[in-house]
Amino acid sequence: MAGLLALVGAGRALPSPRVAALDQCADQYVLALSPRADIVQLSERALNADSYLRDRARGLPRGRADIESLLASRPTVVVRWWGGDPRLLAALGRRGVTVVALEEAHDFQGVRRNMRLVASSLNQADAGERLVADMDRRLAAASGAWHGRRALYLTSGGATTGRGTLVDAVMQAAGMTNAEAGEGFHAISLEGLVAHPPEVVVQGFFDPAGAASSRWSFGRHGLLRRIIADRPHVSLPSAILACPAWFAADGAEILARAAKSQS
Repeated sequence: MAGLLALVGAGRALPSPRVAALDQCADQYVLALSPRADIVQLSERALNADSYLRDRARGLPRGRADIESLLASRPTVVVRWWGGDPRLLAALGRRGVTVVALEEAHDFQGVRRNMRLVASSLNQADAGERLVADMDRRLAAASGAWHGRRALYLTSGGATTGRGTLVDAVMQAAGMTNAEAGEGFHAISLEGLVAHPPEVVVQGFFDPAGAASSRWSFGRHGLLRRIIADRPHVSLPSAILACPAWFAADGAEILARAAKSQS
């Protein structure tokens, strides 16, 4: 991955815009696709433990998603997922700043659209295609690893997810059958989990960077720990779950490696 990212910006035919990111997810796209010299502002969370490209963010300017900070950094393109309120976005538009809004990607096709949208806006289409191709290569390598075994995604805060989410797409990419039949994210019943445990547990936000890792969280309940200990389980790093981006393929790779260790 490091070698691939080093290629970003090579041989660009069009001048790169001055670019700012308004939130942590936008940071990742900007860091991956914009030449470093053209990044005028990242979000205040760019160095957080769950920021995937935090090491690349070191030494770059960070600021708040407000008009004062952005007027000072003078971007020509701003990338956002959730950052910036409607008044800020309208004010940027009046000043001729292009606002690029990431969509909520529920599958890898949505990730491809986001990659191509940002890459095109930054005049980095070739770099975007290289990242898409690398993601697709890694997804193909992980395909079918779990041979359809029933797996349940669990966060340390007690949530799970069914169809229509990128986590579900990651699990499917590694050959898992999602044990949650519903759609979207919702809280899970510990009693139901004890009564109908899955074959495999996929853990999310159980690492130290996870937002819900307090000592009183669902993930520390004794019954849940016993369920996890008694069956194959895999923990996905928070940094790859915090943003719908190309590095979701890392999750498929982690799951596929875990399947090999179980065989």
